[in-house]
Amino acid sequence: MKVRGYAAMSAKAPLAPWEFKRRDLGAHDVALDIKYSGICHSDIHQAREEWGPAIFPMVPGHEIAGVVTSIGSAVSKFKVGDLIGVGVFVDSCRVCEPCKNGTQQYCIEGMTGTYNQLERDGKTPAMGGYANVMVINEDYAVTIPANLSLDGVAPLLCAGITLYSPIKHWKAGPGKKVAVMGLGGLGHMGVKFAAAMGAEVTVFSHSPSKEADAKAMGAHRFVSTKSEGFHNKYSKHFDLILNTVSAELDINIYLSMLGVDGTLVVIGLPGKPYSVDAGSLLPARRSLSGSMIGGIPEMQEMLDFCGKHNIVSDVEVIKADYINEAYERTVASDVKYRFVIDATTF
Repeated sequence: MKVRGYAAMSAKAPLAPWEFKRRDLGAHDVALDIKYSGICHSDIHQAREEWGPAIFPMVPGHEIAGVVTSIGSAVSKFKVGDLIGVGVFVDSCRVCEPCKNGTQQYCIEGMTGTYNQLERDGKTPAMGGYANVMVINEDYAVTIPANLSLDGVAPLLCAGITLYSPIKHWKAGPGKKVAVMGLGGLGHMGVKFAAAMGAEVTVFSHSPSKEADAKAMGAHRFVSTKSEGFHNKYSKHFDLILNTVSAELDINIYLSMLGVDGTLVVIGLPGKPYSVDAGSLLPARRSLSGSMIGGIPEMQEMLDFCGKHNIVSDVEVIKADYINEAYERTVASDVKYRFVIDATTF
């Protein structure tokens, strides 16, 4: 089927309108009209080939919210008219232990990304959500609760699940002290989820102007990292610290704020490896860990949780012809807190 979208034709080129084809509907496939597609910072890195060799032309986008328009003959999970979400991956090997237990993001063979990757046939380039139509295997999509606004839902399929997964895995909840490093597209979702789960939430940010936003989202405390010795007051204080920051920083300062058996989870991707002092870990049996998105069952669990608590991402909706400007503003951290493309404008 013919599709309208925006593509990067090369690493140095701005994104531009492009027509391409999706595969025909298979027995287990669903077709959807994309209503909104979020802009993730990783879209920018990949479209600009900052993470290694990329596949061009590239249609980015892995935060996709839409409506089912047709279904394959064997589809049982969706019906026409259902609200549907697609995230960071569209397939996996299906037979390894992570795939069988619902953590497909850790597929041993490697998950199939929504874009900038080849499909499982090893030949067909996957094209993402900066488009008006998509085809997806039913097993790799999720149902969106009807009470949530689709524009605010789109970023949940990446930014949302990226924070929900570690917050649930490390059992944030009543009696737990959680810190979120950075209040951006990722961090603001961490604040909302941790607060909704009943944890005490502290935000560490280099932008003092975001304090009111953080507290409106549920944070109990806001700490400016521009203050000299900002961390001293919180020595051995937190059970869980979520690092959503991509900038280079001294990770040892944040490790020092973990209590006994506390964990710092790396979610953002810094430009250089962290230098970790063993002395930052040993005094309190601390752990330094990492987490990447979530599997399909957890994505559905997250959306159901969002439906129950009326949680969506804070977004700025744009038309497709504003994508390149939105990229520049995203790099400059000039958005509160996620750009979302109105897919009817492709």
